[in-house]
Amino acid sequence: MPFIFDPLYLLLTVPALIFTLWAQWRVKSTFNKYSQMGVASGMTGAEAAAAVMRAGKVTGVGIERHQGFLSDHYDPRARMLRLSPEVYDGRSVSSIAVAAHEAGHSIQDAVGYGPLILRSKLVPVTNIGSRLWFWPFMIGMLLTQMGPAIGQTLVLVGIGLFCAVVLFQIVTLPTEFDASNRAKLVLAQSGIVTTQEEAIGVTKVLNAAAMTYVAAAAASVMQLIYLILRSRSRD
Repeated sequence: MPFIFDPLYLLLTVPALIFTLWAQWRVKSTFNKYSQMGVASGMTGAEAAAAVMRAGKVTGVGIERHQGFLSDHYDPRARMLRLSPEVYDGRSVSSIAVAAHEAGHSIQDAVGYGPLILRSKLVPVTNIGSRLWFWPFMIGMLLTQMGPAIGQTLVLVGIGLFCAVVLFQIVTLPTEFDASNRAKLVLAQSGIVTTQEEAIGVTKVLNAAAMTYVAAAAASVMQLIYLILRSRSRD
């Protein structure tokens, strides 16, 4: 990006980048730490996910292995819970925590949780916005320097496309926190997590994962602020 050497860009985005890198390190290190701690129930992640869904009265959702470290996710369109091998087959606190969290999303889907529905609807717009916002913004900034009003219009189009990305990141936050809360509640009530030490580990794993979403949202907001400030400086 041509503006990566802009002092204002660096001022706004470097702290967010550092936060993002820290969050990614924390979730990996926390997952690895609690992957060494087994659960007394002896359940695998896949078994725990199935138990959480049963407790949440979720039906018609499959569970399958999905390649990639921490690539776990729930696909509401396919009604499929996809768990990485470490989580699917693991019998650790980390495996149980991540699997239960993803199962929490299936419960959200079953009860019609608003933020999850909105996030799903935003996916196509977000995909377009994340790929295309840069070009109308940069072309518009160049044309604005030359005077034509069309330049400002293109800048606004670019900012509007990027707003879709920011909105998606913001809507993701309550969705992820709620899924974790549902997971912790069911794990405790169903006896999958039986000791205080296991419960603490589950909370730490889920909190570390949540920070990655907070960091992503913060980074997007900072970039949006930069785009708005830079567009106004050209007026």
